[in-house]
Amino acid sequence: MDRASLLFCALSLAVSLLIAVICLPLASLSTAELQASQALTPAEEMGELDLGDFGSVSVLELVDYYLENPPAPPAAGAAAVRAVRFQGC
Repeated sequence: MDRASLLFCALSLAVSLLIAVICLPLASLSTAELQASQALTPAEEMGELDLGDFGSVSVLELVDYYLENPPAPPAAGAAAVRAVRFQGC
């Protein structure tokens, strides 16, 4: 390899590592945010969700609606939904 190629590879690696070091703190969660995201929250405490054109609806209302109106089963002639499985190489 010539000198310009080695210099380009070294500078590219250095710039990539610098960007990673700068951006990692911006992309990571704080300890308090991580603990809050792992804690279960009862539906009563979640408050209301803004559904845009449908307005604000509480989580309990959404659960009640889902229980009273479950999704329709697939039609008799429709193809069954294939389960997607992610497997390794």
